[in-house]
Amino acid sequence: MLTILHVAYPLAPVGPDAAGGAEQVLTALDEALVAAGHRSLVLACAGSRVAGELIAVPRAAAVLDEGAIRAARERHAAAVAAALRAHPEIDVVHMHGIDFQTYLPPPGPPVLATLHAPFSWYDPVALRPERPRTFLHCVSAHQHAGAPPGLALLDPIPNGVPVEALRGGGARGDFALFLGRIAPEKGVDLALEAAHRAGCALAVAGELFPYPAHRDFFAAAVAPRLDRRRRYLGPAGFRRKRRLLNAARCLLLPARLPETSSLVAREAMACGTPVIAYPAGALAEVVEPGRTGFLVETPGAMAAAIREAGRIDSETCRRIAAARFGLRPMIEGYLATYEQLIRGRGRPSHPQAA
Repeated sequence: MLTILHVAYPLAPVGPDAAGGAEQVLTALDEALVAAGHRSLVLACAGSRVAGELIAVPRAAAVLDEGAIRAARERHAAAVAAALRAHPEIDVVHMHGIDFQTYLPPPGPPVLATLHAPFSWYDPVALRPERPRTFLHCVSAHQHAGAPPGLALLDPIPNGVPVEALRGGGARGDFALFLGRIAPEKGVDLALEAAHRAGCALAVAGELFPYPAHRDFFAAAVAPRLDRRRRYLGPAGFRRKRRLLNAARCLLLPARLPETSSLVAREAMACGTPVIAYPAGALAEVVEPGRTGFLVETPGAMAAAIREAGRIDSETCRRIAAARFGLRPMIEGYLATYEQLIRGRGRPSHPQAA
């Protein structure tokens, strides 16, 4: 039996209704470990829901300014060290936060750090950790291939989604959907512009985290573009997300950052919903133009693609999602990696070897 300590990002709860991709992957691994008879310890902020054992850390302040973020990292560092003292049987520490280097444990069991975000978002110290037995890996072959020169990485483990659980019934609606974090890099303002150009209704769903920059962005770039036909619905837990994805005419993903994987694109396809996306990072490989959606580069082109979304066959989307994006390969990849690290067989590959 394995004992895995998952260390979540300090500022976002984990669980079935988690908003972020890192939190969703952690939740899936936690559930899979417990189902397979292993022990899963999850160190995450209070309010998280896990299948294993939650080690709750107090949540950050209501406003996530620099002081609140620094305090959250300090609490996390203390909690990680305490967890390892209390549980010497831990086999692997699996870190998911973008700031994981600020709460790395002292030398001991192997650490696996999953790089859920683009390389440019990580502190250079995080990408070349001095702590022994600390291993990094990517969540897609595309991300792995774009690694900075000389960066030591394990083989990538592509993200997966619960394809069967996402299937839903009901009639398809006549609205486009934006589903994601309400932040500048996700391009919700571009999705709203495209919807206005297409004369199409748009449902905007996603978490608006209390970072001052995100709230300012919403007030300046999102709120002025909302009206009776383009509405912000707030956060979407799993059931609401499934309902929206199964009802939407298409999903809009005009990301400004190089997506490392895009769980929501995979989820949309599992629901038979075409994806209209900017070719940012891994999205260029996730979306198959003309089969599962369209790749565009401007709001005007996105508007035109919205009008063509009805040409995409829903069953083709579902079939491709089931073949390419299921949870099982991801789970098996992590379990195999845990075993390799425990046995001392973890060996980084060349960044371009994937």
